[in-house]
Amino acid sequence: MHATPFCLMLSCLQVSPDRSQFFRYDSISLRCEDQLNSTGLKVKRNTSEGWTTTCGFGWGSSSSDSTCIIGNTYPSDSGVYWCESGDRKRSNNVNITITDRAVLLDSPALPVLEGATVILRCKAEMDSSDHRFNFYKDGCPISNNSTGEITIHSASKSDEGLYKCSISGGGESLGSWLTVEASLPPSPAAPSAASSSVSVPRLMCHLLVGTPYLLSTILLGLIYRDRNRAAQMVAERRGSNDVIMEIIV
Repeated sequence: MHATPFCLMLSCLQVSPDRSQFFRYDSISLRCEDQLNSTGLKVKRNTSEGWTTTCGFGWGSSSSDSTCIIGNTYPSDSGVYWCESGDRKRSNNVNITITDRAVLLDSPALPVLEGATVILRCKAEMDSSDHRFNFYKDGCPISNNSTGEITIHSASKSDEGLYKCSISGGGESLGSWLTVEASLPPSPAAPSAASSSVSVPRLMCHLLVGTPYLLSTILLGLIYRDRNRAAQMVAERRGSNDVIMEIIV
């Protein structure tokens, strides 16, 4: 199974099966998931022809406004898909490619959450038990096996990239971009241990830097107070001497 797809948008387009590449004549289900209960959500797309069209108008069929089924796909169905409400609020974009090649890479259509387990599969249009599968990331080979899949444990930003695969004697797939989204920040009410450990050194640093300034300020205040007291005492003595002189005269 793939990692659970992750969507930051309040309205999200889900693809079933959850992958970005399909063979010709495959069936695809597109569903709008909406947390805002927007009205009139419809699946739309923009293909290489450059036209924005809605499901049911020349392509796909709708069992409801928020669901679209493409029964038999063709390379001309490749493009960008999204959900859009009546007031033109859009969901995430999903890139879907319909390939006429004999090999495709089965990878998640939506971003995956940091820390998730992701499985990438190399699929041949014609199955065979003696295939050798090669996987590539950003043009560099990363695996060669007979299982036809690789597993990314605890996905991170460093795993983002353009993946593709090939089968010995069977051809090569198109590339698919894997996106890894950062995990959600911890709740302010329950800070993580990592954030606590970071704050202690920072607090010590502030104390070390601020203590000399604090002591200097206190010392200057004490000196200023003592000088004021000394000046007051001198003034009082001078005043008493003047009174004595007046009495003598």
